Amino acid sequence: MSSVLVITHGGRPEAVGAAQEVVLALRDAGMQACTEADGVDLDELAMVMVLGGDGTILRAAEITRGTAVPLLGFNLGHVGFLAEAEREDIAEVVRRVAAGQYAVEERGTIEVRVLRPGDGVEHGWALNDATIEKADPSRMIEVIVEVDGRPLSSFGCDGVVMATSTGSTAHAFSAGGPVVWPDVDAILLVPVSAHALFARPLVVGPSSVLAVEVLTRSVSAGVLSCDGRRTMNLPVGTRVEVRRSPVPVRLARLSRAPFADRLVSRFDLPVSGWRGRAPNGSWSTGDAMRTPAAEDGR
Repeated sequence: MSSVLVITHGGRPEAVGAAQEVVLALRDAGMQACTEADGVDLDELAMVMVLGGDGTILRAAEITRGTAVPLLGFNLGHVGFLAEAEREDIAEVVRRVAAGQYAVEERGTIEVRVLRPGDGVEHGWALNDATIEKADPSRMIEVIVEVDGRPLSSFGCDGVVMATSTGSTAHAFSAGGPVVWPDVDAILLVPVSAHALFARPLVVGPSSVLAVEVLTRSVSAGVLSCDGRRTMNLPVGTRVEVRRSPVPVRLARLSRAPFADRLVSRFDLPVSGWRGRAPNGSWSTGDAMRTPAAEDGR
């Protein structure tokens, strides 16, 4: 009997109710459901199902990273970019999982090294992003940015986001960074409210190493947050290095729909009036489509 670990946002009644539905559906499908309280062996799991928003999925990623166990999220949050299914699809999703009708996609993560003056090295990681923020909300933090061992620019700011392609639609997006397709192996650096002439978002390749130093002239220390869950203090003079990690997080996928469709769905983007191309190369037609002839008034 295959076992599935069910993780939920315990503080939300909707998530608790949905988790109960998942447990019943798994049992009806001949699978064993367990919870975090059961102390399960990860090697015995077929999957982890998560009910909540992206924050709950990120919590589940802490449990499964470094294992072969995939995550499948049900979106109960506002955007839910990491989620694969909606609550109303619970029965159908469980049926497909029981039948093995899903694919597994690996998402890259980043390694984080924190080097404090006169102290040792502390390590961290992130699936979405590692964010340096000012510790004093009334003061800017002064930093210098480095790429591949060379200094690029220094400035005062509210913070700096270093993100994976997966995290490009999270904090980095809110800070004005680009949306990067998840199959692009890249690392982003996005300054937050920087007081500088050159403080543009950067996209570097998978072999590059980003570094941010909290300058000794900074009147504010910093705080590092990995995926908004794991924090480290950054005294003045601290150096933070970010590089690609060889350890991915595995996500279960039920649909092979293009990422563009996910963007449209999650952000409710306006696409009415789109014509596109039919599979045979001709212009598509339909109630919401117009042919080139109709466009020209012919």
